Amino acid sequence: MIYLDSAATTFQKPPSVRAAVQRAMERCASPGRGGYREAMLADRLLYGCRERCAALFDCEPEQVVFTTSATHGLNIAIKDLVRPGDRVVVSGFEHNAVMRPLTALGAETVTAGERLFDREDTLAAFRSAVTPETAAVVCTHVSNVFGYVLPIAEIAALCRERDVPLVIDAAQSAGILPLSLRALGAAYIAMPGHKGLYGPQGTGILLCGRIPGRTLLEGGTGSVSQELTMPEFLPDRLEPGTANVPGIAGLDAGIAFLQCAGMDRIRAQEQRLLRRTVAGLLELPEVRCFAGPGQSGVLSLQFAGMDCETAAEKLAAQGIAVRAGLQCAPQAHRSAGTLPEGTVRVSFSAFNTTREIDCFLRAAGRLREKER
Repeated sequence: MIYLDSAATTFQKPPSVRAAVQRAMERCASPGRGGYREAMLADRLLYGCRERCAALFDCEPEQVVFTTSATHGLNIAIKDLVRPGDRVVVSGFEHNAVMRPLTALGAETVTAGERLFDREDTLAAFRSAVTPETAAVVCTHVSNVFGYVLPIAEIAALCRERDVPLVIDAAQSAGILPLSLRALGAAYIAMPGHKGLYGPQGTGILLCGRIPGRTLLEGGTGSVSQELTMPEFLPDRLEPGTANVPGIAGLDAGIAFLQCAGMDRIRAQEQRLLRRTVAGLLELPEVRCFAGPGQSGVLSLQFAGMDCETAAEKLAAQGIAVRAGLQCAPQAHRSAGTLPEGTVRVSFSAFNTTREIDCFLRAAGRLREKER
């Protein structure tokens, strides 16, 4: 199989990740629940991963909260900051992990920036939309459908200037683009562990620029157990229950792999693969390719006269794994004019090669031949 769906999850993991998960299962108990060796090993493992994350994302280890996913982290952030009826500004490219919590809360959402690959238009729209009545801004860093890199540093500066809390969805940028909690001054940055950080599914990180007033879950933390309310300090306030120690061990190994391989080097490789893919697709008849300046390693396309799900099935029959449909982001498709049909999405990781891209391009070229 040629795997080109890393925007969903980096299915191919470094061998060190699998080994770390196995090792943690064999050696670690629950952290913060005892002074014996196995519990202390788990304690050290978790704190070591917090330190690694803090170094990568320019924050303090205590500001690193482990979650089960970016969706989990976004729910914590949004439900801390937003109340029913609050006015919240979002981009035109948000995932349902943002839009569904806001809808469930009954927030008034204002969409800013719906032009694909137009950073100036996006920023101008945010300048107009963010007003004193804005309770929060929630914005993706990179569109999971089109790879559009939004001007997040400029949006963050605008939010700081207008004293509006910012939540960043870094699902498609963590481990791929530089991220600094300190420099951005965001209230929260949510990310998965299983994409650009090369960790296992079921892991995630929430970087906290503030101590939340409200919590999403309550329970045991192993600290201040005499109190019936959650601790006021991070990370304990947002980490009730038993930690996913094997998952976090794998996440730590994934980030170590990323640091060793070099984020800049991996990004440069993905950019080479992206350019090769776009150039090859442009030579094929009746293929619409959504490409633009400053794009990350995520690409959407459509085959004229062919349903995207059918195209993906035909590619899968040739051993090519891609994503088709709305990619859980109907707002992005609405902005790009690709509703209701959606797109075929191709996305890359450190493990893809030019040979695989050439195989994909040949397979894409054969889709029409099989119809004739």
